[in-house]
Amino acid sequence: MRHLARLADYCSITNMHTKNLAIVWAPNLLRSKQIESACFSGTAAFMEVRIQSVVVEFILNHVDVLFSSKLSSVIRDGAGVCF
Repeated sequence: MRHLARLADYCSITNMHTKNLAIVWAPNLLRSKQIESACFSGTAAFMEVRIQSVVVEFILNHVDVLFSSKLSSVIRDGAGVCF
């Protein structure tokens, strides 16, 4: 993900900003067996891929926070967990 985020830094040259990268990579990063099944209609498959691309775009836009060592240590230590 960090690599894709770095690619987005060169969007002025490549025109591959986070939205374009998400559209291209989302179906591979968030592969869904439901979409691949024959019973999924074209419209439903399109909506599913759209949701996937929004998720990947969000991750790319927030890669520094989501994959920071500080967040990893908070998750690992269980801090902030409410029961």
